[in-house]
Amino acid sequence: MAAEQSWLPGSFTKNYSWGSGIGLWHLYQAIRVGFQEELKPVKRKDFRARVAHLDRPDFIPLNYFLFNYTRDNKDYIAVDELVFQALTARHSPRFDHLALFAFNFGYAGHWRTIKPGQRYPTLWAKNYIIERVADVFRWNTKLVNADDIESFLRSKPQFKAKTSYRKVATNLAYLYRVGGLSALEAPRIERWWVDALFLALDRIVGDRMAYGLETSSDSLPSLLLRSNFSELSGPKSAEKTFAMAHLLSLYTICGKAGRFDPSQVQDRVSIELPDYYWQQPNNNAPQGAVHPTNPRILKTIPRECSSLAEKAGFRIVYEDDLETFNTKDFIATQTRRAVDSLVHDNIKSTLSPEELHKLTRGN
Repeated sequence: MAAEQSWLPGSFTKNYSWGSGIGLWHLYQAIRVGFQEELKPVKRKDFRARVAHLDRPDFIPLNYFLFNYTRDNKDYIAVDELVFQALTARHSPRFDHLALFAFNFGYAGHWRTIKPGQRYPTLWAKNYIIERVADVFRWNTKLVNADDIESFLRSKPQFKAKTSYRKVATNLAYLYRVGGLSALEAPRIERWWVDALFLALDRIVGDRMAYGLETSSDSLPSLLLRSNFSELSGPKSAEKTFAMAHLLSLYTICGKAGRFDPSQVQDRVSIELPDYYWQQPNNNAPQGAVHPTNPRILKTIPRECSSLAEKAGFRIVYEDDLETFNTKDFIATQTRRAVDSLVHDNIKSTLSPEELHKLTRGN
């Protein structure tokens, strides 16, 4: 994605009427209606027909937030992490933050009537986040406003707009406000960030596939780096860097975007766990996969992927506990289990309390 490409805002100057105080609920609703609450790819024309009664521009979800691809001369909308979250969870700020990341990340895929600039439709917003919010503001989003956005766009010869700079700037500033850009300031891992990592990988793999390119698991770290994921997903931190390795393992073992297809997951299980007895779950509600080294590394996954997640070193959080999951309680439980295991195995310390204090305190 070359920085010197023309930055075309397209139809972003149209008003979507997001509404006040409800975040990106209208986008959430459009996804659920357009997919008929099924985790299956939907034809682009069917999506448009299904959301027509919502009386909002369908091209905003289709061209700026979702991912398109062509198969057998037909245009489809892919099931990816954003769709998964919309169809399996209640609307919440977590969805809004993920959707805002999807917008800034700016991968729209391919369809038969695609126009120049639509494959990556938000290069202007993406580069604003990278160059201003991340690099200059250091993710102090209080400095983000329509005036600063307009000034940035006017300074960039790549930006080509048929309408006023001001209209694009005010629309973008409003989207950032209702979508909760300020929440992306967090330096620590939050669940939307974990979801965003999977979404970025879905879009990278899908974008390459649309143009006939295979993507090996070994290439994912470098592709993620080149995509500017870290610059677009809040302040960088060592915690996030370490988490990426675990999450890349989880993403790969679950079959990448194939994790949403039970038949593909079954094939993965037969390869990764040949002695595992596969049984289709009678409850399709997702479960959580949490990494024992850091309980903030909590990823919602399709239930069929649970055994694969365990092989990758994750612990499963059941459906009923997922929304109320508490990191402190998880740490306490893990500590109790570790102590109980030591007692059960009759493992005792050979150090006195005084020696242990000296060893850990250095005096």
